Amino acid sequence: MYKVFVNDAPIIVTDSLNNKNRYPVFAFKDLVLEELLCQFENNIIKGAVLFCDDLEKDWTVFKNSFNVIVAGGGLVLNANKEILFIYRNGIWDLPKGRLEEGETIESTALREVEEECGIKNLFLKKFLIVTYHVFYYKKEKRLKETFWYVMDSNYSEALTPQLEEGITKAVFKNETESKHALRDTYENIKLVIETYQKTLK
Repeated sequence: MYKVFVNDAPIIVTDSLNNKNRYPVFAFKDLVLEELLCQFENNIIKGAVLFCDDLEKDWTVFKNSFNVIVAGGGLVLNANKEILFIYRNGIWDLPKGRLEEGETIESTALREVEEECGIKNLFLKKFLIVTYHVFYYKKEKRLKETFWYVMDSNYSEALTPQLEEGITKAVFKNETESKHALRDTYENIKLVIETYQKTLK
């Protein structure tokens, strides 16, 4: 199964008939993608299931319908197991950014966290999850594919948010503070946090 967010509403690409969310189901082989995206953009539907006969083949076709933008990001923990959040354009978020030519995705994730938060002494621990969301740039539909990694840092100096990227805060949050931040964030960020929390059980 793959989950792609459009304006924080999910498109679930799957070969399972289990539709616990009761979203409308579309056969992938009959899909007209532009029509489906239009329904999301106009808030006609709040989610959709794309049923596939061959999940991996159909997922490749789906991805190839977009200009794919690859990015890397980090769920960063300090010595107190607090999570590093950024406040960007009025929304709590996690640091991430685009892959640059010649970089590995791991290097991208580390660089972007450092640049967006002004943090040092980052240690990449493990891969966590890939998230997907659709956005438009100059009327071109794009799919952002973000690879997330768990990172640690013992950096104890003041953090410096990257103001030119619209980031006005970079702060570590404890469990209670993180729950409050998750009320004002994107669905794919909630998915990253939920995936991390499942690794702790």
